[in-house]
Amino acid sequence: MNTLWPIGQATVREIRDRLAYHRPRAYTTIMTIMDRLAHKGVVERRKAGRAYIYRANLSAEDARAQAVAQIVKNYFGGSAEALLTQLTARAGAALSSAAAAAVSVTPGPGPATAGVRNAAASPILDSEVSKHTSD
Repeated sequence: MNTLWPIGQATVREIRDRLAYHRPRAYTTIMTIMDRLAHKGVVERRKAGRAYIYRANLSAEDARAQAVAQIVKNYFGGSAEALLTQLTARAGAALSSAAAAAVSVTPGPGPATAGVRNAAASPILDSEVSKHTSD
């Protein structure tokens, strides 16, 4: 779909050619995927000679909204708040990990150098420090 949305419509061959550089796939693999998407109503197809031309029935935004709705329904019991809590916790953990990696104990002559690393090495830590020191 990420290949089809920007170009609007395409044949299996055109889709495969656009994917070839990043994700090479067999023609029949792409054909099977597009056929399944057509049966599900995600794309529509029309015959043009011996090939089908596929066009997305959903915008990227609508597809994302449907995917998120399915995730909320299937994994979070219908609670968008539970999904948000999960995402917030993961983002917080990622920030904590980045901050921990940016601060290391460096041996030095005394307490002035303990726990300090080159601040320029961590833009995430720099932004967090700026928030708390700009008072």
